[in-house]
Amino acid sequence: MATLEIRDLHVTVEADNATKEILKGVDLTVKQGETHAIMGPNGSGKSTLAYSLAGHPKYTITGGTVTLDGEDVLEMSVDERARAGLFLAMQYPVEVPGVSVSNFLRTSATAVRGEAPKLRTWVKEVKEAMERLNMDPAFAERNVNEGFSGGEKKRHEILQLELLKPKIAILDETDSGLDVDALRVVSEGVNRVRETGEVGTLLITHYTRILRYIKPDYVHVFSAGRIVESGGAELADKLEEEGYEAYTKGGASA
Repeated sequence: MATLEIRDLHVTVEADNATKEILKGVDLTVKQGETHAIMGPNGSGKSTLAYSLAGHPKYTITGGTVTLDGEDVLEMSVDERARAGLFLAMQYPVEVPGVSVSNFLRTSATAVRGEAPKLRTWVKEVKEAMERLNMDPAFAERNVNEGFSGGEKKRHEILQLELLKPKIAILDETDSGLDVDALRVVSEGVNRVRETGEVGTLLITHYTRILRYIKPDYVHVFSAGRIVESGGAELADKLEEEGYEAYTKGGASA
C-alpha cells in the first residue's frame, strides 16, 4: 500500500525582497485508498503544501521530510516525483502552446509507465475516459489549455488523473471556477479513480461544496501554515456552519 508521509515540513518563499516562512511544521500521512480534505482560509498555506510536494522551484524546503513508500521525495526532481506516483492537479493549469492534448497525454503516460502504450489500446482508453467526462473528441487535438474555459481545464486535469493512475493525487482547489454541472462531472471523475482503491487523494479546498460530491475519510483544518485540527467528514460540516474564525483568531495567516 502506497503511503505519503509528511513530517514537520517547513517551507519558505522569497517575497518583497524578504524570506517568508509559509509552512511551519506540517505533519500528515496519506495512504493509498484514503481521501484527505485540507481546508482553510485563503493564505493559510494550502497551495504552498501542494506545490512544495510537487517540487515547484519557487518554494524552499527548510526542514522536515517527505517520503513516498519510504523513498525521499525531496531528493527527487519534478519528473522523478511524477514517475514515482505523485500527481498534481493545479488550481490554475498553464497553457502549453504547440502541444496537442493527445500528444501531451501519450507522452506523459509513456514517462510514467516506462514504455509507450500500444496505440490502438491507448486511443480506445483515451476516448472512453473523455466520454465519461463529457468531453468532445475534438478536444484531443487542441493545444493544452490554450483557450480552454475553466471547466475544460479542470476536466483535462481529471482526464490526466484517470489515464496516468498515480499512487497519490494532490488536487489543488479543483472546484474553483466551476459551475454546478462542471463540478458534478469533475467530482464523478475523481470518485471513479477513488473507487479503484489504488489512489490516495489529498483534496485541497476552501469551500465545502465539492465535499457534497466527494466524501472525505479525513478532514484537516489548515491555518497559519500548519494543521490545527483533524477529524472525519463531520468536521467539514462544522466549518460550513462556523467558518474559520475560531482557527484564525490570535494569529495572522501565512
